[in-house]
Amino acid sequence: MAIRREDVLLVKAPDMNRRESVYLPEVFKGFGTTMRHFFTSFGGGKTSRTMQYPEQRREHLPVEKGGLEAKNFRGVHRLNRDEKGRVKCVACMMCPTICPAKCIHITAGESPWDDREKYPVKFEIDELRCIYCGMCEEACPVDAIELTPEYDIVGLTRQEMIFDKEKLLHVYDVTISKKPM
Repeated sequence: MAIRREDVLLVKAPDMNRRESVYLPEVFKGFGTTMRHFFTSFGGGKTSRTMQYPEQRREHLPVEKGGLEAKNFRGVHRLNRDEKGRVKCVACMMCPTICPAKCIHITAGESPWDDREKYPVKFEIDELRCIYCGMCEEACPVDAIELTPEYDIVGLTRQEMIFDKEKLLHVYDVTISKKPM
């Protein structure tokens, strides 16, 4: 479909006056903004946004500064266990289907338990690829996957940052006592 000539609106940029064409006033205004941010960053006031990690940790900050009391914080994943200590996941494939980063990989197998048809034989999350959007947590019908408040995970290789089922269940064991009720 071609654009008609009468649908096109020509916009002419306003002419610059002599002072604006030199650009020096704008350069000085920009430099002034830079210097203002530079000097206010040392004051520790509202404009100071630098956190001195690891001495100052996120969970020690007040709520208005982004502490973990905020309900929207999402950290590393965990696979939850049911009341019998088994993996809660039923391998329904909802989380890998909805994941925008495509970082969740599940291989389903026939469940050895009578209360479900399938369970994950393999469950992997690539934590480096994940964007921590929380869609997997929202999509899960049995609340098997959850994002924890833990954020300081370290891996020296890419392979160490691919969390398998055992590592995700270990995160559950470590973080379940920290879960707010």
